[in-house]
Amino acid sequence: MSNRSEPGASSRYAFAGSSIERAAVWRSEDAKLADLGASSRAGFYLFAGDSVLLKRDGQKFDPLFSSAEAKAFGQARESVFLGILGEDARFARSLASAGVESLSARPDLKVLDLRSIAVQGAVATEHLPPLAEAKALLGWHLKHGFCANCGAATTLTQAGWRRDCPSCKTEHFPRTDPVVIMLPIGRERCVLGRSPRFPETMWSCLAGFTEPGESIEEAVRREIHEEVGILCARVTYFASQPWPFPSSLMIGCHAEAISDRIAIDQNEIEEARWFDREELQLMLALKHPQGLTTPPPIAIAHHIIRDFVERGAQVLE
Repeated sequence: MSNRSEPGASSRYAFAGSSIERAAVWRSEDAKLADLGASSRAGFYLFAGDSVLLKRDGQKFDPLFSSAEAKAFGQARESVFLGILGEDARFARSLASAGVESLSARPDLKVLDLRSIAVQGAVATEHLPPLAEAKALLGWHLKHGFCANCGAATTLTQAGWRRDCPSCKTEHFPRTDPVVIMLPIGRERCVLGRSPRFPETMWSCLAGFTEPGESIEEAVRREIHEEVGILCARVTYFASQPWPFPSSLMIGCHAEAISDRIAIDQNEIEEARWFDREELQLMLALKHPQGLTTPPPIAIAHHIIRDFVERGAQVLE
């Protein structure tokens, strides 16, 4: 599998390119973290369920709260340490009692889901990676309060980066699900598909979870064959993107198609067909005569498609 990624390239994709140093060495230093959290320079991202709290500043929104502002919302259900930005600590908290409806009614706040924040450009882009980190980590805690080994209630440790079972002593760590997302290419055209969940006009790359004991290349070839019946040979790596819905890593690839007959697995997708580069260019420019579109630029699928439009079959080299 070829690798065409380069340092800094991931910052082009929403939720990637974080400037935060995760400072894992401090996760066991409770006193140090307490001092950092009490500092006037500390910043807190606050969540109510899956939604993010934003401070209104005229027509702009700020997702970062000071220590005093965060404490004003009361006891946190979970609090996690995200890392350090320069010399300033960054934390995330899920609120214990405040409901989304009551918070949404406040004129000084806006409550918005992370996907909408990214699509709308509601906050400065440097906040998107730590918000993704926070959402994935807090979501993991919400679903892993009990030990998968013995069923006992677990406790948060390591500043939110581990849960321990006091009964059987098992240590539980956050997990990220690897997902391959890829574009099958046959000379100057490629295959896009449609999920029933997509907006009516949108076509995108194929995608699927990597299975146990499977390489990225194997997963790419298997998923393409399962979803559209196309056989593939070469696989080239494009880039990756954290995707906190709930906690995936999208592994972007291009694949060389060596067959062209499409056979759809209708349990996975509802439509698939070949597109040439000229048609894709119209879709990216929002000028397609039938109004067909690709995913928005926050999604790595947009950039996988754009790279093929700009470089053609060279993406497989």
